[in-house]
Amino acid sequence: MFPGPLGLSLSGDALARGVWSLEARNIRDHGLGRHRNVDDTPAGGGVGMVLRCDVMAAALDAAVAPDDPRPKLLMSPRGRPLTQARVRDLAAGPGAVIVCGRFEGVDERVIEGRGLEEVSIGDYVLSGGEIAALVLLDACVRLLPGVMGKEASGHEESFEGNLLEYPQYTRPREWEGRAIPEVLLNGNHAAIDRWRRAEAERITRERRPDLLDR
Repeated sequence: MFPGPLGLSLSGDALARGVWSLEARNIRDHGLGRHRNVDDTPAGGGVGMVLRCDVMAAALDAAVAPDDPRPKLLMSPRGRPLTQARVRDLAAGPGAVIVCGRFEGVDERVIEGRGLEEVSIGDYVLSGGEIAALVLLDACVRLLPGVMGKEASGHEESFEGNLLEYPQYTRPREWEGRAIPEVLLNGNHAAIDRWRRAEAERITRERRPDLLDR
């Protein structure tokens, strides 16, 4: 599953150039018994299976030295929502250790015992944490120096300054009776900046007013 889409386009080119690196580890390498079991039934009953704390701890301990400064993240729907601000912090840091959960979840004791920070990419449930981890990685990798073509392109996007991005246009000048707003064509950069700010505020107010409350 890794690097998956991160092995393509800008992130893939940066991976090949060594701008960033990825080491994927299989938790099952630390599974128990002949079948390398990594899960068991939930204590107290219930449906599904739970990843064992001893297996997960063994996998983490093999991958992470005691003095490793990287944050240990667990992709989880009950985690704190991932934000652009958190992405910027991670991209500027020493990297991250990302745990991809499966089944009904992970034994709470290893979350506490290994200091895992639970992170969510949205209010929905996936089959596993791998897709969520790819989302987090993509959001971080694109901010690394040398990945995107223009460094400034990462500063005028949705969620920067708690605003959604303003509308974008390109050629042709008119299409199916819809024209590019005249303010974008007159070369007055101060007026363009004012229009873009006003449009970003309007769209945010209409679609994500919660962002303005921040």
